[in-house]
Amino acid sequence: MKKTIVLSLGGSLIVPKEIDAKFLTKFIATIRSYVKKGYRFAIICGGGGVARQYQKAASKIARLDNEALDWIGIEATKLNAYFLMRLFDKDSESAVIYDPSKPLSFRKPIAIASGWKPGWSTDYDAILIARQLGADTVINMSNITQVFSADPKKDRSAKPLSTLTWSAYRKISGDKWVAGMNLPFDPIAAKEAQSLGIQVYVIGKDLANFRNIIEGKKWKGTVISNG
Repeated sequence: MKKTIVLSLGGSLIVPKEIDAKFLTKFIATIRSYVKKGYRFAIICGGGGVARQYQKAASKIARLDNEALDWIGIEATKLNAYFLMRLFDKDSESAVIYDPSKPLSFRKPIAIASGWKPGWSTDYDAILIARQLGADTVINMSNITQVFSADPKKDRSAKPLSTLTWSAYRKISGDKWVAGMNLPFDPIAAKEAQSLGIQVYVIGKDLANFRNIIEGKKWKGTVISNG
């Protein structure tokens, strides 16, 4: 049986400020190298900086509630997902997954998904897809390389954590989702992952590190699980 990798790919890696063609070229080559070895991938794309730019501008121009801002962010994830799907070309399913609650069948080795509904980020959609595929692990790649004991931007005493439980993580993240939040892992997704017993690897954009996780080698980052 082919090994399935569920990957939550932060929009911050696709479009930090401008489209990161250099990273995406290497990312696509890395994924394809594992496809040749029999792996298949479900890649859920975030909105990243593009989503936040639209949300920030919208908030300045009009009085929009959290749901409206979420919908704006979701549309950004759809563009990122469609873009990535086209870059993978014939290796990818020919349609973006917009609804992770619908049955997902792999005819091609790569399936690309976007955001779905307001109230959470694409991290939550990744957990739903992992549940559907029977995967017990999600790899979360973003511009956040590790979980800290507190926000390192606000607390100089914050320490990097290599492992922690979902209970401990949720004390750090809280349980509330706000459109445009930038956390290692979405609080709503964290609650669902804890309930389902799914572990999440929080890593940055280092593709060598990503390969190390797949191959069971030493890696850097944080793994969150039920312990």
